[in-house]
Amino acid sequence: MENEDNAVTEDTLTITDNRTGRTYEIAVQNDTIRALDLRQIKVHDDDFGMMSYDPAYTNTASCSSRITFVDGDKGVLRYRGYPIEQLAEQSSFLEVAYLLIYGELPDAAQLEHWEERVMHHTFVHENLAKLMQSFRYDAHPMGMLIGTIAAMSTLHADSKDVHDEKSRQKQIWRILGKLPTVAAFAYRRRIGRPYNYPDSSLAYTANLLYMMDYMNQSDYQVNPVRAKALDVLFILHADHEQNCSTSVMRGIGSSHADPYSAMAGAAAALYGPLHGGANEAVLRMLNEISTVKNIPAYIEKVKAGEFRLMGFGHRVYKNYDPRARIIKKVAEDVLAETGRNSLLDIALELERIALEDEYFLSRRLYPNVDFYSGIIYQAMGFPVDMFPVLFALGRAPGWLAQWLEFIDDPEQRIARPRQVFAGPEQRDYLPLAQRG
Repeated sequence: MENEDNAVTEDTLTITDNRTGRTYEIAVQNDTIRALDLRQIKVHDDDFGMMSYDPAYTNTASCSSRITFVDGDKGVLRYRGYPIEQLAEQSSFLEVAYLLIYGELPDAAQLEHWEERVMHHTFVHENLAKLMQSFRYDAHPMGMLIGTIAAMSTLHADSKDVHDEKSRQKQIWRILGKLPTVAAFAYRRRIGRPYNYPDSSLAYTANLLYMMDYMNQSDYQVNPVRAKALDVLFILHADHEQNCSTSVMRGIGSSHADPYSAMAGAAAALYGPLHGGANEAVLRMLNEISTVKNIPAYIEKVKAGEFRLMGFGHRVYKNYDPRARIIKKVAEDVLAETGRNSLLDIALELERIALEDEYFLSRRLYPNVDFYSGIIYQAMGFPVDMFPVLFALGRAPGWLAQWLEFIDDPEQRIARPRQVFAGPEQRDYLPLAQRG
């Protein structure tokens, strides 16, 4: 409210409008102010009122959340209060998914029921399987995933009632259960192999690898090192606060669209090279460098501004990405099983230089999670175009948790950002003959 007597109270921000000389006192909570409180600041009574201008939402909180905490300056990432390091070392992906969605770690009975329900829903409707056959043989797997997730909404009409808790619960089981099957079918379609249906007796990531790799070998077994590596990678990708795709999930959900439609939009946002395609860019860079001896010349070109060092730096983290430390160890474990990869030698040397060179240190360009994930996926035999699909599988529980939190948040309404209009003032229409 406008402050007439200049009295200042605690937990407020005092703003003086130099255009009018008026002073306003605005409440501060959690180091934020309500954007609508700025609307009272006007030059004339019939003005719309002041807005904040924040392209890409670099300093605007769109929600209050209890799910994921990130401190980029300190390199901290926690899911529901639990450090990512502890979860990656001791938990499983499905247990972390339960934690993100329901807010607490499950007890033994809850975890058993949760895993059984998710794995019970791994089979997809045959109409969906036939739909995936209609994609071209060379269709990008991520495009197939996005289209198929959207099509799921047509098979589950009950998902439209987003306020029915029983229905929401069933959609969560369905989505988490079916996504690996859709991903595996997209992969098999891409390489010309017949579909391999789920084995729900296997663990979550082991089942995914089985569906992708099994070719009726009598002695086939899922490699436990690779299954564990994929489980850890999924945990690291499970949620990351209000990133691009999560904001889309919430934005579409704000119209009360079903979760399949919202997730198709979120996956489409992840498809972009600036989001889910970052680890692919790292792999291209490492292949371009080719050998360790070419690194010094490449670094000099980076310093000259000719191109960026992919996999270094992060929009949020201004310290070492905590996920990068974990994933580096996973890379070493996988490559010990698959065989040494020359790309890892290049990556390790790049990391060593970046952590010692003042150019990178002064700019806080530390390795991020994408720096090693592409190497791991390649070592495990995944084609590059499957990388964003795997990212989407890991991020799915985070998207669902954020969607649920939005739906239940009484403060939230349909998303409708404002704009600063910079176009022409009113103009009169000219008939075609009078133009030009």
